[in-house]
Amino acid sequence: MAHDTSNPLNTIQAAAEQVREQLKLKAFNAEAVAHLANFIQAQRGELGAAERPGVIMALGCFLGHCLVQVYRGEWGTGRDGTTGVGLAGRFFFNPFHLVDAQLNEGESASVAAFFASVPTRIKTLPAVRKAWIS
Repeated sequence: MAHDTSNPLNTIQAAAEQVREQLKLKAFNAEAVAHLANFIQAQRGELGAAERPGVIMALGCFLGHCLVQVYRGEWGTGRDGTTGVGLAGRFFFNPFHLVDAQLNEGESASVAAFFASVPTRIKTLPAVRKAWIS
């Protein structure tokens, strides 16, 4: 199936789907993110510098798509020009940074722990104006 690469969202979704298939996951959900965290842990010592940017890009697309699916987020561009996922009209998370952080720091920066913390994060802060471009 050909994807329209002129739309970045199509490219992100295609990459997310490719990771889902490679990791043999059924859906873009919390269980899949737990598997993703385990996969990142396993890759920490194996990943070469040349492969790292592509792996971060692919796994970040997958993590971001899980945020979109589970928490009704939307892909957008942050104030700093980075691509990420906006949630609840007031949060902006960079899934690529989250994957990179777990690759660097290990379990203490687990994407699964972050993912599980999202509902609490959304509830605790007062609403502010949307700060990203959809």
